[in-house]
Amino acid sequence: MLGIGELLANTLSDDQKTREDAQRQLEQAETNNYPMYAAMLCQELANEQSQQFIRSAAGIALKNTLTSSEASRRNEMVQRWLLVDEATRQQIKQTVLSTLASPDTRAATTAAQVVSAIGAIELPADNNQWPDLMKHLLENVTSTDNSHLKIATLTAIGYICESIDPIILAPQSGAILTAVVSGAKKEEPNQEVRKAAVDALYNSLEFIRDNFEREGERNYIMQIVCEATQSSDVNVQVAAFECLVRIMQIYYDKMRFYMEKALFGLTVLGMKNEDERVALQAVEFWSTVCDEEIELANEALEASEVGETPDRLSHNFAKAALPEILPVLLWLLTKQEEDADEDDWNVSMAAGTCLSLLAQCVEDAIVAPVIPFVESHIRNADWRYREAAIMAFGSILEGPDHRLLANLVNQALPVLIDMMKDNSAQVKDTTAWTLGRVSDLLIECIKPDDHLQSLVSALVLGLRDSPRIVSNCCWALMSLSDQFGNRETPSPTYALSPYFEGIISALMETTERSTNESNSRTSAYECISTLVQGAALDCFPTIQKLTVTILDRLDVTIQTTNQIVGSDERLAHSELQSNLCSVLTSIIRKLKKEVIPFADRIMTTLLSLFTSATKHSTTLEDGFLAVGAITTAAEADFVRYLDAFAPFLYAALTNHEEYALCSIAVGLIGDICRALQEASLPYCDTFMNMLLQMLQSPILNRNTKPAVLSCFGDIALAIGGKFEVYLEVVMMVLAQASTMRTAKDANYDMIDYVMALREGILEAYVGIVQGLKSGEKAELLLRYIEQIFNFLGMTWNDPDRSEIIVRSMIGLIGDLAEAFQAGQIKQWFAVDFVAAALKEGRTNRNLPNGTREVTRWAKEMVKRASQ
Repeated sequence: MLGIGELLANTLSDDQKTREDAQRQLEQAETNNYPMYAAMLCQELANEQSQQFIRSAAGIALKNTLTSSEASRRNEMVQRWLLVDEATRQQIKQTVLSTLASPDTRAATTAAQVVSAIGAIELPADNNQWPDLMKHLLENVTSTDNSHLKIATLTAIGYICESIDPIILAPQSGAILTAVVSGAKKEEPNQEVRKAAVDALYNSLEFIRDNFEREGERNYIMQIVCEATQSSDVNVQVAAFECLVRIMQIYYDKMRFYMEKALFGLTVLGMKNEDERVALQAVEFWSTVCDEEIELANEALEASEVGETPDRLSHNFAKAALPEILPVLLWLLTKQEEDADEDDWNVSMAAGTCLSLLAQCVEDAIVAPVIPFVESHIRNADWRYREAAIMAFGSILEGPDHRLLANLVNQALPVLIDMMKDNSAQVKDTTAWTLGRVSDLLIECIKPDDHLQSLVSALVLGLRDSPRIVSNCCWALMSLSDQFGNRETPSPTYALSPYFEGIISALMETTERSTNESNSRTSAYECISTLVQGAALDCFPTIQKLTVTILDRLDVTIQTTNQIVGSDERLAHSELQSNLCSVLTSIIRKLKKEVIPFADRIMTTLLSLFTSATKHSTTLEDGFLAVGAITTAAEADFVRYLDAFAPFLYAALTNHEEYALCSIAVGLIGDICRALQEASLPYCDTFMNMLLQMLQSPILNRNTKPAVLSCFGDIALAIGGKFEVYLEVVMMVLAQASTMRTAKDANYDMIDYVMALREGILEAYVGIVQGLKSGEKAELLLRYIEQIFNFLGMTWNDPDRSEIIVRSMIGLIGDLAEAFQAGQIKQWFAVDFVAAALKEGRTNRNLPNGTREVTRWAKEMVKRASQ
């Protein structure tokens, strides 16, 4: 076997076989003897005689054995590292710490990443394997003149602060802050050290809350950051403004004094900075201010609606600064680059985003100072000023009162429509976006008799233009459809009916382009889907013709699957098939029963698609959604297709690595059972076995599990009393799922997961109760009543319960009341939480009438039980 350095070098070889052989040998070394493998990588990282790229590769490889973005994999890595013998771990830790002093910058920076990765494992209290790490790092910063060591150590501190729970490091926040600030102050001669220190400060802001509460320490921190914005080094300036953005996000409530004394002036100067990187961060500062104040305004409104005082108050920084920052933002709008890549974030784009947030924040106050800028520049000979004027107008349409904007929009519409013929692509692009904003936010200003024909004509003409303009024209047409159309109950006709066929034809022509530059082809297909969803009844003949065209195109893609060469071409081919399936799904959902004449053709095409698709193709997901739509439309008649489709469904249900496909497949079981009712019985054994296997799978994404539990309810509803054979095992599974709780310090993701799990459990119980009642076997549930009510009580007493959960709980109580006589479960209807839940159903105006009605029986049961 080659040495570790040679193997690492070979992983970067131009020869594919050499790369693969080297990678395979490294993986074998890691598997066969991890402690030795980690030690060898560490030695190579520390080897000053080795080439820079090899040292860096060794460090990255070592770091990658310690951390992963996937939780289950990360836990395995943690346990593996902790099982390494103490002597080897100490040797590795001492070696990477000493490598921080390396003059090889890349090696030192990589060593900082490794220190952070090990620290993330060993610093938490339940491990506490490296208690002197922070002390060692802080000494590096405060007691050395070695700038290389200072920079790498500050980088390591920054990584550690970024990756470790703030609670773990909070006890050392004072010492960390002292070290970081010592490197960030203006007296530090080395600007690279200062930059690393400001970066570390940025990452430490979460856990220095106690320091920020103390006025003296807060003043010093703010002084250091503000002084750094004036550094002679642009990189330090950028880092300092990034720090101010983060401070505003976390400590908005503490910023009033500093805004008045320094931040207003510093950020306005920063926005005018010649270096775009500085200007971008200064603009981002004000976008963040607006974000915070919009959120605070929403909180105040919610508190007012329930007669409470909001916990936090807005300081109205944006409104106070409006006279200073608005002229600068408008000026920055004119700084576009003619050949700018649309994916490159530049100062003009940032200014437009900030202006939009500013409008939402200060509302009516934005209109008067912006309109003169629009009026004076919309006909400017320089395209930059024309485009800036249109961008400014489009950006202020959300926030101010519609009555204030209506007259302005009415005056502007003809001008904007005419500007879709401008000779500047940038002007046309922004005009299409602005027309989309008008359609989305102020549809009442678009009079069908006055504006619609010219507006639609302009947007359809734009579909023949450059890809960027196509995408915005599609969005504008989608907005028109959403506002004028009706997805649920189509009317006989609607405002877009006279133009519907022409728009669809133009969009279909656009989709025939050979490339998907700027996502234009995908946007066109999305637009077709949206138009179909909102269409009126008189558009159905066009939609039916569209069905045949889409199926023809899908057939062609299936026939050419084997001709695809190269990953990029395969990706584009898969994306095209997904787009076609999405349009097909929209068509089926819109036509409903009227799609039945096409059902055989649709299923034949979809089955061919599934046959040609690879196991990991995203096309399967979109195809399955189309099958779900046809299931709902065909209802019991779908049984004709089920034997042919079942193998693909079963394959998806067992493909636990593909989370999205698995979830859709679970939903399809519900669709099939609802459509077939008792005719689904021959398939239920297989469905149930696969669903239970999914719950036991160690690799299945946990977010699929609530849908699996809910699916049990769908099956029970479909087969009624025949669900008896599955009852015991399902009730056991539901009891196990009910034990899931959220810890006091649980993050939002875990809380959301537990709430979703409970929604799934409730939906399962509702389906089971209703199904067994309809099959006259409700008495089978008597042995599980205690289990059900214990779960209901626990869920009711959880402060994180959602409105959906409350609604489901009330519905379940009503179903139980209907299923049993009062005497059978009398004591359970008498428990306190039942009365409280029913009161919620009676008083909560957000609960639908149907939910209130279903509680009538339950209320009667409570009344009888209390007598």
